[in-house]
Amino acid sequence: MAAKKKSKRTVLRSAKGKKLYAVRDAGGKFKDIQSYARAHAADLRKTTKKEGAQAKSKKKAKKK
Repeated sequence: MAAKKKSKRTVLRSAKGKKLYAVRDAGGKFKDIQSYARAHAADLRKTTKKEGAQAKSKKKAKKK
Protein backbone atom coordinates (compact mmCIF):
# COMPACT_ATOMS: atom_id res chain seq x y z
CA MET A 1 0.00 0.00 0.00
CA ALA A 2 1.39 3.39 -0.96
CA ALA A 3 2.05 5.91 1.78
CA LYS A 4 -0.14 8.98 1.79
CA LYS A 5 1.79 12.07 0.72
CA LYS A 6 1.34 14.94 3.16
CA SER A 7 0.46 18.20 1.43
CA LYS A 8 2.50 21.24 2.28
CA ARG A 9 0.42 24.12 3.62
CA THR A 10 1.07 27.73 2.71
CA VAL A 11 0.25 30.46 5.24
CA LEU A 12 -1.77 33.36 3.85
CA ARG A 13 -3.67 36.32 5.33
CA SER A 14 -7.31 37.13 4.62
CA ALA A 15 -8.56 40.63 3.85
CA LYS A 16 -9.51 40.99 7.54
CA GLY A 17 -6.03 39.91 8.64
CA LYS A 18 -6.86 36.38 9.81
CA LYS A 19 -4.23 33.71 9.22
CA LEU A 20 -5.18 31.00 6.68
CA TYR A 21 -3.67 27.70 5.55
CA ALA A 22 -3.90 26.95 1.83
CA VAL A 23 -3.12 23.60 0.20
CA ARG A 24 -2.37 23.54 -3.53
CA ASP A 25 -2.77 20.69 -5.99
CA ALA A 26 -0.09 19.53 -8.44
CA GLY A 27 -1.13 22.24 -10.92
CA GLY A 28 -0.63 24.99 -8.35
CA LYS A 29 -4.34 25.79 -7.89
CA PHE A 30 -5.87 26.03 -4.43
CA LYS A 31 -7.26 22.67 -3.34
CA ASP A 32 -8.26 23.55 0.22
CA ILE A 33 -8.25 26.70 2.36
CA GLN A 34 -8.80 26.59 6.14
CA SER A 35 -8.56 29.10 8.93
CA TYR A 36 -5.42 28.70 11.00
CA ALA A 37 -7.36 28.26 14.26
CA ARG A 38 -9.50 25.44 12.85
CA ALA A 39 -6.57 23.61 11.24
CA HIS A 40 -4.38 23.99 14.33
CA ALA A 41 -7.11 22.61 16.61
CA ALA A 42 -7.54 19.61 14.30
CA ASP A 43 -3.77 19.01 14.34
CA LEU A 44 -3.76 18.98 18.15
CA ARG A 45 -6.62 16.44 18.28
CA LYS A 46 -4.69 13.98 16.10
CA THR A 47 -2.14 11.64 17.65
CA THR A 48 0.68 9.81 15.94
CA LYS A 49 1.17 6.06 16.17
CA LYS A 50 4.11 6.64 18.50
CA GLU A 51 2.09 8.91 20.83
CA GLY A 52 -0.75 6.36 20.94
CA ALA A 53 1.64 3.53 21.83
CA GLN A 54 3.23 5.61 24.60
CA ALA A 55 -0.18 6.46 26.09
CA LYS A 56 -1.16 2.77 26.15
CA SER A 57 2.09 1.76 27.86
CA LYS A 58 1.61 4.47 30.52
CA LYS A 59 -1.92 3.19 31.25
CA LYS A 60 -0.61 -0.36 31.69
CA ALA A 61 2.14 0.87 34.04
CA LYS A 62 -0.39 2.79 36.21
CA LYS A 63 -2.67 -0.27 36.55
CA LYS A 64 0.13 -2.44 37.98
